[in-house]
Amino acid sequence: MSMFNRFLGSIGLGTAQIDTLLERGRYAPGEELRGIVKLRGGHIPQYVERLELVLMTQYARQLDGRSERSYCELERYTIRESFTLSTSETKDESFSIVLPNRVPLTIDNTPVWLMIELGVDCTRNIEPNDHDRIEIIPTVEQSIVIDGVNRLGFRLRTVDCIHAPRIGGKFPFVQQFEFIPTSYFRGEVEEMELIFLAAEHQTELLVYLNGRARNVRGILVDTDTTVDHFLRFPLTNLEWRSMGAEGFAGELAEMIRQHL
Repeated sequence: MSMFNRFLGSIGLGTAQIDTLLERGRYAPGEELRGIVKLRGGHIPQYVERLELVLMTQYARQLDGRSERSYCELERYTIRESFTLSTSETKDESFSIVLPNRVPLTIDNTPVWLMIELGVDCTRNIEPNDHDRIEIIPTVEQSIVIDGVNRLGFRLRTVDCIHAPRIGGKFPFVQQFEFIPTSYFRGEVEEMELIFLAAEHQTELLVYLNGRARNVRGILVDTDTTVDHFLRFPLTNLEWRSMGAEGFAGELAEMIRQHL
C-alpha cells in the first residue's frame, strides 16, 4: 500500500482527472508536507499551463461595524510547469512543500486548506480548482506555552484569526488565543490573550492582560495595535525547550504579578 493514502482533492479536466494524495492529514507549522498528484488522461489531450497547490485560511475583520470573513493565501507552491496530458496517459507527480511557520492552528473557527489550482487553456471552460482541509497542530514550542498556561489555571475560551496587519507581518492577520482564569488569578485577571509570532528558529509570544487591577488595561487587536502593547517572550526554540512548561508557567506568573 502506498504511504500517500490521505486523499486531498480531485479536479476534472474535461475527460481527464487529477487526484492528490498526502502522506498524512495532520501537520505542525514549519513541517514538510509530502504528497503525490496523480494525473489520468481522458479521451482527448489536455494542455495545462501549470499545476499549483495554494495554502489558504480565513480571518475576521471589521467592515462598517460588521465582522466579516476574508480569505487569505498563505503560500503558493508550483508542482509542475506547462505540460500536455496525452490521451489515456497516467502521470504521478510527487511533491514536497514546507508549511509557513505562521500557518494558524486549526482550532475553533480556523480552517486551513490546500487548494489545487491549474492554469489551462481558457477556451476549454474547465473548473480550475478544488480544495480540502488539513489539520494544523501545535509545534513543540506552542505546546509548551499552552501547557504552561494551563498549569496556572487558565482555560482556553476562544481562538480566532483576526485582522492585525501591523502585527501579522507577511500576513494581514494574527491568530489570537483567549484564556480566562479559573484559579490562581481569578478576580485579578479577567482574560489573557496570546499571539504566536513564529520564525524558523524563534517563537515570540505576545501576551496581553485584560484585568480588573488598576494598572492592567485590555485592548482589542486591530489596525492600530503594535507589539509594543504586549508583554513579550522573544525566545529561540532551543530556549523554549530548555525552559519547558513548568519553567514558563513560573516566568509568566511572575510577569503577571509585576503588571497587576
